[in-house]
Amino acid sequence: MVGAGFYAWMANSLESEALDRFRNQARSIQYNIAGGIKACTDVLRGAASHFQASEEMSPQSFHRYVRGLDIPHNFPSIATINFAQYVPDERRATFEYQMRSATVRELGYPEFRISPSGQRPDYTVITLLEPMYGAKGKFGYDLASRPAVARALELARDTGAISTSGLPVQLPEAPTQFGMPLRLPVYRADMPVDTVADRRAAYMGSVGIGFSVPRLVEAAMVDTPVREVRVRLYSTVAGTPPNGTQPNGHLLFDSTESAAGQAPPDDHVQLSLPVNYNGRLWQVYFDAPRGALFSSFDAYLPWLAALVGFVSTLLMYALFHAQVSSRRRALQMARDMTRELRDSQAKLQLSHQRLRRLAAHAEQIKEEERKRIAREIHDDLGQNLLALRIEADILASRTALRHPRLHSRATATLKQIDETIRSVRNIINDLRPNVLDLGLSAAVEWQITQFRKRSGIECDVLDPDGTPDVDDRCAVALFRVLQESLSNIQQHARATHVRVELRQLGGTLRMVIADNGIGLHDGSRNKNGSFGLVGIEERMSLLGGDCSIVSRPHGGTTVTVTVPVAWRAAQPAVGVFAN
Repeated sequence: MVGAGFYAWMANSLESEALDRFRNQARSIQYNIAGGIKACTDVLRGAASHFQASEEMSPQSFHRYVRGLDIPHNFPSIATINFAQYVPDERRATFEYQMRSATVRELGYPEFRISPSGQRPDYTVITLLEPMYGAKGKFGYDLASRPAVARALELARDTGAISTSGLPVQLPEAPTQFGMPLRLPVYRADMPVDTVADRRAAYMGSVGIGFSVPRLVEAAMVDTPVREVRVRLYSTVAGTPPNGTQPNGHLLFDSTESAAGQAPPDDHVQLSLPVNYNGRLWQVYFDAPRGALFSSFDAYLPWLAALVGFVSTLLMYALFHAQVSSRRRALQMARDMTRELRDSQAKLQLSHQRLRRLAAHAEQIKEEERKRIAREIHDDLGQNLLALRIEADILASRTALRHPRLHSRATATLKQIDETIRSVRNIINDLRPNVLDLGLSAAVEWQITQFRKRSGIECDVLDPDGTPDVDDRCAVALFRVLQESLSNIQQHARATHVRVELRQLGGTLRMVIADNGIGLHDGSRNKNGSFGLVGIEERMSLLGGDCSIVSRPHGGTTVTVTVPVAWRAAQPAVGVFAN
């Protein structure tokens, strides 16, 4: 009886430990799958923010952006990133002409053509696609041609939320594998998105990604200690509760290809866990042979315990051995849990750093594009306008006495050219004011002057010590923070007075923008589609500075930013024409 009791106790103990290891392993895979989906969602949101910040995205810029993400190393489960532009039917002919003219063959883009053919009220056409792989047929495809997808796109447009059909699609580079699509609407940055009507008016299109389900699950199973564990992933049917043993829905992945779709044998240990996929429920089913959960030595432990029950001289030894084994397993489990926790923390920190690099990469590309566009406008259009003005001035001078009618037309043309030159100057200053090349203090004074003229709000500038020389990156960041703050004050604060203060404190430069407006409402910082305050905080974080936003109801808002000023790096001017 003692031997039988020891045998049953040891067998149950080994069974319980094996099942715990199996459950912990399954939960680890479940957590890794959810983390992979979260990483794909973060990339999607980052891409949407980049499109919103740069409304005119060329194939070359999009190619550089995707190449900067380094998808094969950072996000191996992502198969493709694309952008679908919203086009009303009345703009279809113009849109097709523009796309055919702008198609870049050297990047792998084929000749543009909207497919499927036929006339519809509006279209959501894929115009940018990276990497191409074998998906060239998707270039020019109208996502809204299918009624179900069109309804999903309209719902996402009106709500601003991520949309997905929930149905798997075959991957072009691997026809036997399934992928899942995610899409996020993109709105124009200079238009409000507070209401459904506002979002429809500001709607540009949607950015989407497609990720490989097999690669996602295989990456989650990399550290699986028991190699005979079978993992099956199902997308459950809407409205049907998941079954703990019998899968329902569509099979997305089966780690055992030879037994794909087959039910596990009765002697297998089974477990099912849910995974949230953008509001949809996925179910992960795990099963493994019971024998695979035990080591070869575990099979003899129950018999050893039975032997100890029969041999009284070995009873104390068996008890001691069980205690030592339990303690060793507990220590090993504690070490494993500690290692997993550290690995999870390291992965989380790495993901955070990647997102920060992604934001810095997008901001750098945007500023470089602004400089390039301003330089090209100045060098090409500006010089041509200047030459045209000289010719018109010569014509007006020579016709002043002999040809009064021609002189009148020449004078009017000269005035129109001057107006055009002023407009070009304003455009260049909006892209990147050349006053930044004169120093941060001059740029702040210029911006405050423009703000007074534009809004009529009284504004004071305090710069008692004179702003020190800072590098171009720091000056541009502080200038953009001032622009965003003044824009928020003009649009939302209802203020009558604004105070801007620049002061150097040791090795840091502090800028304070304070107003006497109505203050921030609750939830304004996390408002859907609003990135102004978040952008200010992120700019300062990328420079190693700090940002503080203090607001009182009907007591105004104060934005304080501080950045280190330890070096100065001069940047070339855009051109003297914009001055």
